[in-house]
Amino acid sequence: MSALFRFALAPAAAVALTVSSIQAFGQETTTWRVQSHWPQASSSYSDSLEYLRDVLDERTEGRLKLELHPAGSLFGHDEIFNSVRRGVIEMGTISPAYILGEATTAGIANGLPNAFQNTWEAAYFFKHLGFEDMIREEVAEHGVHYSTDKVYPTEMVLKSKPESLDDFKGLNIRSSGTLQTFLTDAGAAATMVPGSELYQALSSGVVDGAHWGAVQGALSMSLYEVAKYHVRPPLNIGGIDAFVINQEAIDALPDDVRQILMAALEEQFWRRTNQYIYQEQVALAKARAEHEVEVIELPQEVQQAMLEAAKQTWEKERAKGGKAAEAMDMLEKFLTDLGHM
Repeated sequence: MSALFRFALAPAAAVALTVSSIQAFGQETTTWRVQSHWPQASSSYSDSLEYLRDVLDERTEGRLKLELHPAGSLFGHDEIFNSVRRGVIEMGTISPAYILGEATTAGIANGLPNAFQNTWEAAYFFKHLGFEDMIREEVAEHGVHYSTDKVYPTEMVLKSKPESLDDFKGLNIRSSGTLQTFLTDAGAAATMVPGSELYQALSSGVVDGAHWGAVQGALSMSLYEVAKYHVRPPLNIGGIDAFVINQEAIDALPDDVRQILMAALEEQFWRRTNQYIYQEQVALAKARAEHEVEVIELPQEVQQAMLEAAKQTWEKERAKGGKAAEAMDMLEKFLTDLGHM
């Protein structure tokens, strides 16, 4: 190629670059308001929500931005779903425990006691056996897309160590959803307290124990400052956190941005589920070193009361009928195949 020819091409290339740049800058930016049920102090606020915000910003080259609002800043935890459904905000994070009236499978999604023994079992049930599709179909009837953030165990922290069933019955425990009913049936008094008020309720003695995720949740919320006993085995393992997005807002996105969003949400489930397992071990070592946390098991008579309560919980979920009954059949077959039943 001659120097003269290269010189002649240079202005054309510059014009093409300029047009390309103008087109890129001309692409519309969409900003969604996102109300979370996680307080800013919660580990999932940064590891799940802020991470997803940054991934979407990078992969869409700034065309989809999430404007984050921590728990209680716009709406209460029990108002998030309806705010998303009505389009007041485009997106939120919730626990399925908050939408028991909107989806028959929400209680199962939140995790049934005495079901899964390992996190991978819950992940397989949600993704490979298709349980997430079942709750997603129910929630879609409200014009909302549902996507599980991760599956992980729920474990209690207590201010005192119960030595008997009577001790356990004297406890007031912060809980929610299916587990709130389960703990009440097992003999304790279970009370719903929003995450933003949890530390104050525990430190002031309004409640004697609580669950907020497992070790990471308790550590990030400073619960070990006032509650030194961490209870295992888990109360349950489930998809206890989820993203809810207004379907019309999704449909309004450009095709490529919508595809990036859906792929990022699917990737989020596997990344966070695996990450959570690792981070639990790290958090427990830190909790023991810094707060002298003791891992305990409840007395055998309490565990027996919990087993009986779990049976009641299962039957209550099955009695909802429809997809809940279908999901319970699928769950029991899965656990039987694994040798758990």
